[in-house]
Amino acid sequence: MIPHSVAEIVKRHMRLTVEGIDRMYLNVYVPGLQGEHAGVPHRAAAQSENRADLPVDRAAQAIVNNYYIYAVGRDFGPFFLKFCSYFPFNAKLCLNGHEYAKRQLAQEGIDFEALDNGILSCVRPKRLQAICDGLSAEKIDALLRKWLRLLPHPFTTADRKAGYRYDISILQAEFSTTQVLDRPVHGRVFFEQVIRENLDLGRPEEIKLIFDRRMPRKRRTRDRFCTRVVTCDVTLSLNIHYKNSRIKQYHKENRALRTETTINNTYDFGIGKRLHNLPKLREIGFAGNRRLLETERLSHDCILSEDTFQAVNRPVAAGRQRASGLHFADMRVHALLHALILFRQLPEGFRAADMRRHLAALSGNHPDSISQGAITYQLRRLRLHGLIERVPKSFRYERGHGM
Repeated sequence: MIPHSVAEIVKRHMRLTVEGIDRMYLNVYVPGLQGEHAGVPHRAAAQSENRADLPVDRAAQAIVNNYYIYAVGRDFGPFFLKFCSYFPFNAKLCLNGHEYAKRQLAQEGIDFEALDNGILSCVRPKRLQAICDGLSAEKIDALLRKWLRLLPHPFTTADRKAGYRYDISILQAEFSTTQVLDRPVHGRVFFEQVIRENLDLGRPEEIKLIFDRRMPRKRRTRDRFCTRVVTCDVTLSLNIHYKNSRIKQYHKENRALRTETTINNTYDFGIGKRLHNLPKLREIGFAGNRRLLETERLSHDCILSEDTFQAVNRPVAAGRQRASGLHFADMRVHALLHALILFRQLPEGFRAADMRRHLAALSGNHPDSISQGAITYQLRRLRLHGLIERVPKSFRYERGHGM
């Protein structure tokens, strides 16, 4: 039987869900040599001594400007280093987090089946997720240091002691959520339903649903805030753009739903480029994936199940606290739930004053007509029913697990 609900596909037909870093493209540079006049004495010495021993085709009188090292590491699998042959000898490092995960699984003797650069199946999915979570900035830095020791180095020991030491910054990072489907047809159904319902996901007014970022009222740049649907042969993809970053969602190898946030400029989110910022970028990337999937599910499957409907209608108790049911026929409950599901409240949460303002607007009254006690009562009802949660150490509330 082919399902017709996005929620049903996510709940019943996903065999494996894995969050992990995918491709990373990194800048390898010496911070003290990036300025216009930095390291002038070192530059003259390096050029005269040709320290990097770079290959030159004398017959053609052509100098190699860049050279690549393609390698397969024991811990990281395939990756490459691209070195510039002239001062200040910058480099690029490209690696793939899924290849790292495959190597770790193989070393631990855990059976798995690959899906291109992803994982199709694994006998220990929790361990797989832990391995993906464990790919840290420190491990990536250690990979670079290891290969700098093995490869010809443009800087001498004395240079490195003087502070000419490579550092890493992030040029591009991909954070992917891969959900393996039990049948290829379910992926096609998913996309047909989602694309039909969500062609406006990337509108500027609503982009913070996904990226939690407000749009400037006066845009002085040519940044893109849009959604694109791409059809190539019979493979659909959904692309949501925010400045220099995007989320791409597609049917990978006709076996898995891949939702992938690509951050091309960390400054889009007020975060520096240095590699030590990777944990913050992970949080943003995976949150974007989750929000997109949740928004798609809620948009297409807005009707509550019978059990959920009855639970919301019944009174609820939590310890010594009790709350009345949220009766569907009660127009005041309609207004309360209407105010709650306003999307603009979800990313940053909301205060009691926000709820009061929205309830008053929905009922055509002034906010002062609703007492603080009445708002506190309604917030307690929503909290005990699991529809909202109190943000720790704040006066804000956010969407609960029951919503």
